[in-house]
Amino acid sequence: MLGNILWCVIGLIVGLVAGFFGARAFMKKYLKKNPPINEKMIKIMMQQMGRTPSQKQINQMMKAMNKVQ
Repeated sequence: MLGNILWCVIGLIVGLVAGFFGARAFMKKYLKKNPPINEKMIKIMMQQMGRTPSQKQINQMMKAMNKVQ
């Protein structure tokens, strides 16, 4: 009886540790493949659309992006 409870607790701890490191590795891989948008990316995107953005416009876009997330 006590042995079964001990094995369950050990299994739970091992599962939590493995899940943590698995999720951490997944998020690192995801962020490397899909980096978050920064000011430089917004500036390049607006220049490709034929606009020369001011710093104020870039800040407004960053605020809008952060609000959505």
